[in-house]
Amino acid sequence: MEGGVDGVAGEGKVTCAAWIRRPENAHLVVIGKSRTPSSSSLEIFSFDPMAASLSSSPKVIYEFEEGVEPVSIAVHPSGDDIVCSTSTAGCKLLELHARGDNVRLLAKELLPLQNVSPQRCLAFSGDGSRFATGGVDGHLRIFEWPNLRIILDEPRAHKSFQDMDFSLDSEFLASTSTDGSARIWKTDGVPVTTLTRNSDEKIELCRFSRDGTKPFLFCTVQRGNKPLTVVWDISSWEKIGHKRLLPKPASILSISLDGKYLALGSKDGDVCVVEVKKMEIRHWSKRLHLGSNIISLEFCPSARIVLTASSEWGAMVTKLTVPVDWKDWQIYLLLLGLFLASMLLFYVFFQNSDSFWNFPESARKINTVFGGSQPDDKTAFEQFEQLDLLS
Repeated sequence: MEGGVDGVAGEGKVTCAAWIRRPENAHLVVIGKSRTPSSSSLEIFSFDPMAASLSSSPKVIYEFEEGVEPVSIAVHPSGDDIVCSTSTAGCKLLELHARGDNVRLLAKELLPLQNVSPQRCLAFSGDGSRFATGGVDGHLRIFEWPNLRIILDEPRAHKSFQDMDFSLDSEFLASTSTDGSARIWKTDGVPVTTLTRNSDEKIELCRFSRDGTKPFLFCTVQRGNKPLTVVWDISSWEKIGHKRLLPKPASILSISLDGKYLALGSKDGDVCVVEVKKMEIRHWSKRLHLGSNIISLEFCPSARIVLTASSEWGAMVTKLTVPVDWKDWQIYLLLLGLFLASMLLFYVFFQNSDSFWNFPESARKINTVFGGSQPDDKTAFEQFEQLDLLS
């Protein structure tokens, strides 16, 4: 296993986990736990980016009512709102209030999702203006956020939801079903297309590209017994290629915020991280969650670190062994160094060469070499006058 790993297990079974973005990279992690059949909670942990570790104890704990278990979590891009789907009580909205080490969770009503079936998929758009839910009953809902005005309410979107993701520009929503189908929706509520697949293919997981230049949709596809990662061009919704990356079925798919890396988690605890530009594996953590299905996988918002979770091994953060990214200040420092070096070279060249300002002196030197100094007009006139007198 490569990279540094830190984990949080503690009491209870982890059911879901996600990053919470905070200012100055002081990110938090929210973890859903089922302690006993009658006791469950959401726990917020602090994160140390230098040590790549989570705090040993939670900053705050939100206790669910008896018999309610967390199923899935979505965190608003601002980090201020957390939506949690539960097993029997619909969805819960929790407002995060953090000031220094003081962290509080305030529960609020989420009326349109109060009595719905368990929602396997929850997702916020990148700009935070849309929120989508996909239920185990196949019901799709898209809302405006935060006013919760319903944009799309489609009870028969799928047989049962498996995965969903918003595009970078928040224009499209991709969703996949447990029956192997995948559909594309416009976030204004209009269905766009159903992705084409062969009779022996099942489309399982989906993520849009994030780098802003390559408008692709990545999907894991099970073709018979062969797991593949397939790429669709979102301008035409046609397949443009595929590659076998993870040699076993994937349970979860994630992409970094800058779109440079794609991560796949397997059903037996492996994680591989792929460089999107070359579609080559750059990090592999084998047996990270030994023999356990990885249920959560997310990139840290500001570092090459991933958060993973499984019911058996709990939540872990893993530092990736990928090439180090250049920071903005490092690029500026390099440019400043190059500028100063060029100025120094120019000065040395100026001091050791004939410049424009020294040109007259150089010309006199050349004159002396080829004919000596030329007499001025007065001397020449006197010489001519002497010749006349002699004659």
